[in-house]
Amino acid sequence: MQHKLIQIAGISLTLIYAAFVAWLYVTEPRSFAEIPAKATVIAGTYEIDAAKFDEGLRLFRVENYRASREVFGQADVEKRDAKTQFYIAYSFYREGWGRIYDDDTLFAQGVIVVNQVIALDSNFKSDDADLIMKTPAELKAELEQGTEKSWNDLNPLKILRKRK
Repeated sequence: MQHKLIQIAGISLTLIYAAFVAWLYVTEPRSFAEIPAKATVIAGTYEIDAAKFDEGLRLFRVENYRASREVFGQADVEKRDAKTQFYIAYSFYREGWGRIYDDDTLFAQGVIVVNQVIALDSNFKSDDADLIMKTPAELKAELEQGTEKSWNDLNPLKILRKRK
């Protein structure tokens, strides 16, 4: 009887270990520090770091967009929160916007992030009164328009346009 129990325990431990190795391959953590974060995502208990989000929002409000993206990235390590990703995309818009010309590189990066927001929550709408564009669709349209080359780019009245 005891021999049978040892075999069952051995097989069970082997299966658990195999499942753990398979999980590591599927989630692809880059370090041991990421393993708990990946586990919270799988378990459905993932939350952003609220203190880091507030710090990123403060930096966003004082127009330090590059630093705000960095802090927002630390707040949402797994890139699973639509609100945080929306602010990251908006910071690409704000930093890349110019009266004479737009920074195509920053706008293209913003399009990538806003597509992630749409994938996370297609019905997302920001409740921030300071933002003019409230939905990812509005932001995406503005970012894509900024990356397109057209005769309108040579319009001298473009200097009078307002940043959103």
